[in-house]
Amino acid sequence: MNWKAVLAILTCNVVLMSASYTMLIPFLPMYLINELGVTSDNVNMWSGIIFSVTFIVSAVMAPIWGKLSDKKGRKLMAVRAGVGLAITYFICGIVSSPIQLMFARILQGFAAGLWPAELAIMSSYAPKEKLGFCMGVMQGALTAGGVIGPLLGGVLASVFGMRVSFFISAGALALITLITLIFIKEPPREAKTPEQLALAKEAEKVNLLKVPMIRRMLECAVVIQMAILILQPILTLYVAELHHSMDNVIMLSGMVFSLGGFAGAISAPLWGRYGQSHGFFRTMCITLAGTGFILIIQSIPSTLTPFAILQFVCGLFYAGVYPSINSILVKKSPAEQRGRIFGLMFAAQQIGSTIGPLVGGFIGTFFGLKFVFIFAGILMFITSALMYLKPPISRKPRKRFAN
Repeated sequence: MNWKAVLAILTCNVVLMSASYTMLIPFLPMYLINELGVTSDNVNMWSGIIFSVTFIVSAVMAPIWGKLSDKKGRKLMAVRAGVGLAITYFICGIVSSPIQLMFARILQGFAAGLWPAELAIMSSYAPKEKLGFCMGVMQGALTAGGVIGPLLGGVLASVFGMRVSFFISAGALALITLITLIFIKEPPREAKTPEQLALAKEAEKVNLLKVPMIRRMLECAVVIQMAILILQPILTLYVAELHHSMDNVIMLSGMVFSLGGFAGAISAPLWGRYGQSHGFFRTMCITLAGTGFILIIQSIPSTLTPFAILQFVCGLFYAGVYPSINSILVKKSPAEQRGRIFGLMFAAQQIGSTIGPLVGGFIGTFFGLKFVFIFAGILMFITSALMYLKPPISRKPRKRFAN
């Protein structure tokens, strides 16, 4: 397949996938209160638990699915994840208690893996000189879904209730699965000489976590995801606090969330081009520092409008973080190991996503919601500084795993 056609199809898939997630997840605290009978006093605790259980399971399963995608096919793993997520989203829409929702989210953890599968497919088709652009466009699609999802989710929840949003998300994920089945071909595998086959078998034995650059990128992903997910369970409640009312809070939250996604959809491809020209590691450090600084500043406003403006600015910087990390990982791994690489990356993100909501719920409950933003911003800023001041040290080149 032509790489441009693959990029166009996968971009549409990722927009739908991201919109399906963001039209629901930011509003889970309100779902717990309005539909499942959780009290306001306990909603932070339940939000943290229900956010985290999915990520715990996903962190365990992601490397397994990644290894299978290298052996059995990346398209197969994308279809598996799409079907599983569609089913679990539907189940989330019919539950009647927080315990049932927790178990549905556990099943969702087993199904997860659509995003790394899409990245692995795209990385196999992308020309080397277009890698940064393709990773940027994919990230832009992810954040574009972050624009559509909260807006659509806010409107649907206000008009029909949140259960309808779960069913629509399930339908969108089923559509992604059909598109993948019909239009995407399994990425071709290069014909290899006996020497190359022997090298590939040797590469399978290599512990990727011992490659300095890869290990540092995965460590970085844990911290970044933890910082972002610290915020997600409390964002709706924080918007309500700044709005000084619970009236229309879901719709208002959707509008505020979408600003960051809109900014990211604009800036992600630009950061990808910048990284291609100036280096992905440098780009990652710049965008991490910018994100951290804006998150700290977001704790200052006492009204909604300046907070919303800062949400947009934060999205401009944050959109450059993961395209840079993904591009570094692709450049530091052979094509036949991309499934493993993105599986490990997804696992690292899930570990951060497990810790983040629990920490955010704790800080929000005992210290106040503003301190959640300060803590997240400091984490981002320190990560950027440490990566810049102490970059990964190159080891002696080891065949295709040279640093």
